[in-house]
Amino acid sequence: MDHSTQRFGTRAVHAGQSPDASTGAIMTPIFQTSTYFQDAIGSPRQGYDYARVKNPTREALQGNLAALENAAHAAAFSSGLAATETLLKTVLSEGDHLICGADVYGGVYRMLAQVWTRFGIQFDFVDTTNLDAVKNAIQENTRLVHLETPSNPLITVTDIAACAKLAHEAGALVSVDNTFATPFLQNPLEMGADVVMHSTTKFLNGHSDMIGGALITNSEKLSEDFAFSQKTSGSVPGPFDCWLVLRGTKTLHVRMPVHCTNAERIAGLLDRNSEVEGVRFPGLPQHPQHELAKKQMRGFGSMVSFDVGSHERANQFVTATQVFQLAESLGGVESLVSVPYTMTHGSVPPDQKAALGITPGLVRLSIGIEDIDDLVEDLEGALETL
Repeated sequence: MDHSTQRFGTRAVHAGQSPDASTGAIMTPIFQTSTYFQDAIGSPRQGYDYARVKNPTREALQGNLAALENAAHAAAFSSGLAATETLLKTVLSEGDHLICGADVYGGVYRMLAQVWTRFGIQFDFVDTTNLDAVKNAIQENTRLVHLETPSNPLITVTDIAACAKLAHEAGALVSVDNTFATPFLQNPLEMGADVVMHSTTKFLNGHSDMIGGALITNSEKLSEDFAFSQKTSGSVPGPFDCWLVLRGTKTLHVRMPVHCTNAERIAGLLDRNSEVEGVRFPGLPQHPQHELAKKQMRGFGSMVSFDVGSHERANQFVTATQVFQLAESLGGVESLVSVPYTMTHGSVPPDQKAALGITPGLVRLSIGIEDIDDLVEDLEGALETL
């Protein structure tokens, strides 16, 4: 079935999938196998010989994710960090240089600072919202510019098209972590990016019951490299995890509008409250990249950060919430609250966090799809304890 002309909701439900040939099952089966019968030595059926290399459930997911990003290829991995590591080892070699957004998920910072420094890779953390800073950071050996937009946890928005132009002029590739926006709100490949990365754990799955990642591209060469990495490194998701993401993407176009409208109301509530400051949400007119977000995205997402002034007050706030559960991760149907300074970004050095503005009092909300009035009452009650 050709999904290229179908609208997003139809692609979300059907792309990459068709009724099972043997039974007619409408839902993609979970092909829970490690190996496959071969008719003769070296003659696997339809190319299936070992599940690390190829699995029908994983192929269905990859086809679905590629379609959602209007892309030709996708490769699924066992986590968002596994996908990121695959991207790095595919593009970079010893002596190469990487530019990474300064306001980036703490796990990526840890990977670069504590692992990749041992392999002769040079990198700079750069404020990618500042195009002059990006331009000045590019070196002759720069091979990749990695963006996270909107970013975690400060919810900054980077101009993808402008960064892609700068990188391509220097012969570098551009990758975009599109986890916060999802393909429902933003398609980086259409703005010049070469690779899109997702933590499928988050909004794509939407139910906080699996771990996974994906790399999506229009490049045949990169796609072949990602598949080779799946085969040789083995950081692939199991078929059940793939099936869970497929279940999640079927409702992405239904969930995301509720996430977004709930977030807009909550951001306005926080912005008017005297107990908090520095509310970060691209939908607020005072957000530094508000106009860019309006141009680049089809909505503002459901991630909101704000500062309550101290770690003690942050602890008091997150302890008082009842609907918002204190937990890491994001993007599920349930609302979560976290304190990035000691949770998601605990591995980032204090001076780096201070330079970025990740303070001990910073609180991050992942706003779910519960009834908005219950969410508002929960936050208002927690704010009254401060």
